[in-house]
Amino acid sequence: MLVLLGLLGAFTAPLAAQDRLPPAPYAYEQLRDPAKEARAKALMEELRCLVCQGQSIADSDAPLAGDMRHEVRSKIAAGESPDEIKAWLVARYGNWVSYDPPFDRATAFLWLGPLLFLLLGGWLAFGRFRRGASDDAEDSA
Repeated sequence: MLVLLGLLGAFTAPLAAQDRLPPAPYAYEQLRDPAKEARAKALMEELRCLVCQGQSIADSDAPLAGDMRHEVRSKIAAGESPDEIKAWLVARYGNWVSYDPPFDRATAFLWLGPLLFLLLGGWLAFGRFRRGASDDAEDSA
């Protein structure tokens, strides 16, 4: 009986973890000033949703993305610049929140990785083609 109650509790625990709080005021409400809303929207397109990771906070329906949209709009309405807001979010959530992380020691592999893989692929292809050419020369001899 205790095992059954334990299993029931384990399977219902995720239901209790659901977000029941109402969304932040600016999560789904635009700013009244169209120029400020345009700046906020442009910044939200540059920021990655930490839950979805493949979407910007402008496109995500995750509660965390809504909270981040609220913060962006609130700070834009208060007169902060998009660069200041982005720096604040990066300080809070790390470089991962930005679709354009800076080049530094922590993100070097992110920037140089594709080049390294391209060079490795070229080196392997060159070796394979060279070996194939020598095999063809031996077959014709």
